[in-house]
Amino acid sequence: MKDTHATVLTGYERNIHRWGRIWMMCALAVMLAVPIAMCLHFNSWPGLIPVIKGLLAVAPVYWTVCAIEVLTFAPMLGAGGTYLAFVTGNITNLKAPAALQAMQAANIQSGSEEGEVIATIAIAVTSIVTTIILALGVFLFSYLSPVLALPVLRPAFKMILPSLFGGLAVVFVSRNWKIAVAPMLAMILLFIAVPALSGAVSLLVPVGAAIAIGAARILYKKGLL
Repeated sequence: MKDTHATVLTGYERNIHRWGRIWMMCALAVMLAVPIAMCLHFNSWPGLIPVIKGLLAVAPVYWTVCAIEVLTFAPMLGAGGTYLAFVTGNITNLKAPAALQAMQAANIQSGSEEGEVIATIAIAVTSIVTTIILALGVFLFSYLSPVLALPVLRPAFKMILPSLFGGLAVVFVSRNWKIAVAPMLAMILLFIAVPALSGAVSLLVPVGAAIAIGAARILYKKGLL
């Protein structure tokens, strides 16, 4: 019996998945090429057992975070934005906020076809801008390092992320403040009770999302949304 609910991919979506997988594999090959080249140059190989022991200490954390980020960000960014964001990195701090802000400016909902296109373009632009800024930083580092090391600038660097996410919070919380109250209070109380969890923010993103979904469901059932 034919499955009437089978997903049919468009030509655009098939191209996105094909090229996304190709570039993901290329990026992985480039990343592995650096340590392999160093081992070949110095003729020094760590051995399989030491590598496995080192991976067992840190890899499970990264695997967990990676799986959580895919499940969390993919519905928001779409296929193209997800592939591009995971290849270029810095998703939580830059790519996801830029994509969400672009969709907000265009008055387009995430998860739609238009939202996927806007998110992909926004992530591509941020990747290009970031690459240019990093290249300029590398060339100008010797000139900028004395200025950046000034004590008067240290407090500013500590407030970069709070200012970034604070600006986004004002936009999205103001749109759905009833839904935002529950996850915000839950996370505030959790971090006050267990400050050590501040180093596991990525792991708590789906927890906050689940709380927001549950709160939205309750409010909807009570007719408050």
